[in-house]
Amino acid sequence: MSLFDTRVPAVLLRTDRNPFHHGTLGAVRSLGRAGVEVHVVADCAGSPIAASRYARRLHTPPPPGASPAEIASVLRRVAARIARPAVLVPMDDACAVAVGRARDELAPLYLLPGLPAGLAERVADKAELAGVCAALDVPHPETLVPDGPAEATRAAWRLGLPVVAKWSRPWLVPPGGGLRSTVLVRSAREAGELCRRAEEAGSRLLLQAFLPPGPDRDWFFHGYADRSGTVRAGGPGRKIRSWPRRAGLTAVGRWTPNPGVQALAERVCAELGYRGVLDLDFRRCGTTGRYHLLDFNPRPGAQFRLFTDSSGLDVVRAMHLDLTHRPLQQGAPRPGRVFVAENYAPLSALRPAPGGRELAWNAPDDRAPGRALWTLWGRHAAVRLRDRLRRANSRADQADQRADQADRADQRADRADRAGTGVPARPRVVRQAHAPADDHADRDHDSERDRDRDRDRERGHRTGSPGDERAGSH
Repeated sequence: MSLFDTRVPAVLLRTDRNPFHHGTLGAVRSLGRAGVEVHVVADCAGSPIAASRYARRLHTPPPPGASPAEIASVLRRVAARIARPAVLVPMDDACAVAVGRARDELAPLYLLPGLPAGLAERVADKAELAGVCAALDVPHPETLVPDGPAEATRAAWRLGLPVVAKWSRPWLVPPGGGLRSTVLVRSAREAGELCRRAEEAGSRLLLQAFLPPGPDRDWFFHGYADRSGTVRAGGPGRKIRSWPRRAGLTAVGRWTPNPGVQALAERVCAELGYRGVLDLDFRRCGTTGRYHLLDFNPRPGAQFRLFTDSSGLDVVRAMHLDLTHRPLQQGAPRPGRVFVAENYAPLSALRPAPGGRELAWNAPDDRAPGRALWTLWGRHAAVRLRDRLRRANSRADQADQRADQADRADQRADRADRAGTGVPARPRVVRQAHAPADDHADRDHDSERDRDRDRDRERGHRTGSPGDERAGSH
């Protein structure tokens, strides 16, 4: 008999249009393998997720940049099609915030954790999180929120370059505009220029003191806080590889016991009264050794399947069991287990893993997404390479144009200077041969030239100037 109440389906909600979001596939497989009917509300067109045997039905997602009200409207339509209560699992911050705002409206249709009103939005907001950490006395990098470009410039100098620049609500950053949710700023001028784009980004810019990365410094914690507030499933992990390098998502992670990170995560949850799935990011300060809380994501992290214990329990399964009032029978932890997103770290997927390993895309019982990945990833990589070459060629063309313009400007300036000073343009020197002369004329000419040379030497001796050696230069 299954431990799960398979009469209760699960609805996975995501507005992020990234076709390579492996966390969504992890949730589809985790719940589907347990016999739960899985519905996906996400843009899966062109995504390997659509090929999974465990996805029961795909639903049209909210449009990009949808408001919380629009997301709630889509969820009501999905609930009407399913026609029975379902466990709702937001898979990105925008959805977690939207569900938090519409909790009272959605509660009759979905099973939801008892999260305090507004808490998901508060911890997901990067600027608000700084205040949360200060109130809880939790280490957090010094953070400043400038009011304008001039103040951003001063803040960058105060924090000490380089600084980390983040948009307070990264889920509002429009795709395709060249803005990234987090960037390392190396000059005060760059900080000011970035601040000018706050309206485009949709939220405030914050500047944060930079904690240098290094071996054994990047950690994360995944867990599920049940109805009583007890943190179940999950655990601490160490980021081995990331994409992009030294920043961004976890390409390779290892389940690594860390009592300090575990205790800090559990204390934060308890003092906030948090309920539900959480994903926390920490960085250890190389000077003090303290773990600084960098991000608090009120939803499953993309690599949550790393923390699958000996009984098969992970944070998504824990959520379904808890909300359907089933017992959570946790198995033994499996430290040393490795999770690999093989499209970002293909060589790591081939290395031995004595503690066990799970791949993000390839699975023996669900092979279609893995096959689809490499076809789609090849196209994606080709497009990225083509765009990069175009940008490089465009930059080279622009450099050539600037050089040509500079040359033409120099030529115009030279002509203008000569015209303004009355200095004639340099004459073109044309060498001509002398007409033939008779011997007598030549002798007279030579004699006169000798007398001129003697006078020049005498003059040079009196004035101390060098002799004139330019007579034959014409």
